Amino acid sequence: MSFKKRLTSNGFYALIGATILFLLFTQSILGTVGFLLIFGIPLFCMNPLPAYATTGDKIGKYAYLAICTIIFIFLILPILIIIPLSFNAEPYFTFTDGMLSLDPDAYSFRWYADIVRFGMTSPDGGPNWWSDMWNNATWIRATRNSFFIAICATLLATFLGTLAALGLSRPEMPFRAQITSLLISPMIVPLVITATGMFFFFAQKDIFPFFPESLVNTYTGIVLAHAILGVPFVIITVTATLSGFDRSLIRASQGMGANGWTTFYKVIMPLILPGMISGALFAFITSLDEVVAVIFLADVDQRTIPRQMFSGLREQISPTILAVATILVLISIGLLTALELLRRRSERLRGLSPG
Repeated sequence: MSFKKRLTSNGFYALIGATILFLLFTQSILGTVGFLLIFGIPLFCMNPLPAYATTGDKIGKYAYLAICTIIFIFLILPILIIIPLSFNAEPYFTFTDGMLSLDPDAYSFRWYADIVRFGMTSPDGGPNWWSDMWNNATWIRATRNSFFIAICATLLATFLGTLAALGLSRPEMPFRAQITSLLISPMIVPLVITATGMFFFFAQKDIFPFFPESLVNTYTGIVLAHAILGVPFVIITVTATLSGFDRSLIRASQGMGANGWTTFYKVIMPLILPGMISGALFAFITSLDEVVAVIFLADVDQRTIPRQMFSGLREQISPTILAVATILVLISIGLLTALELLRRRSERLRGLSPG
């Protein structure tokens, strides 16, 4: 539908009427603009109704669009609110009068600067400023811990999850349903129960040969715990990719003289790679956002970003937490976008969508 036709449609007139009513009811120009954008963009992007659609069909379509938009706003609004609050010039978790009036002086990057300054010995500068920031800044150390643990746990979870998915995809595998349920149980069982069980198991001494004092308060224990939580995501995504895999390709490769490793590297892996990467991204996000297992297993030196945010809310309430949360939201959006692109690529490779 052309732009002119969209502007002259019944839905557009209904939106204008609803916007006028919203303005009369709220007496807020800023809120009315937000209302118009929130409901106008989905309406403008909606596929046009067929010519034979009745009035009831049109009302039902617009009502469905309005309900979906309201649900979306309910889910996404708590996340969107923290973004402007992270630029608050005042140390408050609320919108000030200056922010509501769009006063430039009411906005500041001070809390983003505090991410690299908080905890430093000499935050105002010095000959060893970079070393001081890297080693002493509280949020920087938490970021280092988070990404180190997340990367290690993702690699381990991807390796173990891919092996498990390949084994469970074989039709001759006995007790497939029971084993699958067991492997994805960390995804279903409440995280507090899983973290408690891992704490009591990792706290046992003389069980792990290289850690006579137990795995608690060690990076290895946290990486293993996060890998356990990430394995189910890898198993699910790789198994979904293998559901449309033609096993005759394996027999053809072996019939041409390829060994097992060559068959996996040249035939299986290119087809399941989107599922592996998707599972790895899910495992990475899970590790980056996980806080319960870190509370049970980590020492002060192993604090991650979520653990530092949890401590900040209890010990020192600061809008720096909002700045960190905004950065995490942007990272999550980027990773989810990559997941969507990988999903589409996987569908094209499996012939489920046009190229």
